[in-house]
Amino acid sequence: MTIKKIPIVVGGKPETATLDYDERVPVIRLALENGWSEEFKGSDIYECLGKIIKSLPEIKFLCKGAKLNVRPSSMSSQMTSGIMAYEHKIGVRATRKDIVNIFDYDDKEIINEPRLQTEFFHRWLESIKKVKD
Repeated sequence: MTIKKIPIVVGGKPETATLDYDERVPVIRLALENGWSEEFKGSDIYECLGKIIKSLPEIKFLCKGAKLNVRPSSMSSQMTSGIMAYEHKIGVRATRKDIVNIFDYDDKEIINEPRLQTEFFHRWLESIKKVKD
């Protein structure tokens, strides 16, 4: 298991969440400062993080994996269990420089509903269809 600590905001108060994850299973065990913990399973670590975000909408997770425009490709999901993902920009094809770690800090465009990331991804796909190579 690998442990990551990420900043969160609970009721306007900054705290730290501990994420203990296993890429092989994949599973994340989330522990909060108040002692509460729970385990979340999914098809990859990104999906596990999405389940955490969805089940705790009152908590703002300050990481790339909670950002509106971040999503792993199928290949990055398979190769990194969803830990590495693309930070998409409307109208711009993703390149290697757009790859981010989902646990890296970010506090812009943070969502509390993973469905919004999927909707953004589909808008992004439509936007690059119009871009000529």
